[in-house]
Amino acid sequence: MAYKDEYEVARLYTGVAFRRELEAAFEGDYSLSFNLAPPLLSKKDGHGHLVKRRYGSWMMIAFKALTHLRFLRGTPLDVFGYAQERRAERQLIASYRETISSALPALKLGDDAARLLLSLAILPERIRGFGHVKQASLQKAGQERQVLLGQLAALSPAPTAGSAAPSPLIPAELSRLSCRSRRGASAACRP
Repeated sequence: MAYKDEYEVARLYTGVAFRRELEAAFEGDYSLSFNLAPPLLSKKDGHGHLVKRRYGSWMMIAFKALTHLRFLRGTPLDVFGYAQERRAERQLIASYRETISSALPALKLGDDAARLLLSLAILPERIRGFGHVKQASLQKAGQERQVLLGQLAALSPAPTAGSAAPSPLIPAELSRLSCRSRRGASAACRP
């Protein structure tokens, strides 16, 4: 599983496909500029959102360098990995895997359960953007996730007298992620 981080953005911009798209869209002399909000360099607005700045075509050199540094991803030397957003993304991957493996037994409940599981499985594809844009799509996906899990639970048969109650489709501790910033302050993250 993957998420679009700084290394992936750099790979996409320095790839052959992007260059071909530029050549198909523009003729002659053109210059590139990029509107970015790098977490380590950007200021925040009154709402706490990172403010984008325009960077010139020299960013292609920086992107090329980043593509060569992607081996640092997930290591202690990955400076981007310390950002709260990257930590939350790693937690979301773990939560997703746990949710899906916990919900897989519901497949035996029939076609309706299979459709719900498929909807649950593709839910992360709707999570887009960076920063506050991603946070909004995370909240929406989290709400849809809860609805789908509720619908799956409703399909589960009720326990009979003397039998053990069915295990929950998702452990309670994973129903809401708790993220921590580098300073240790707690913030709510909804998967």
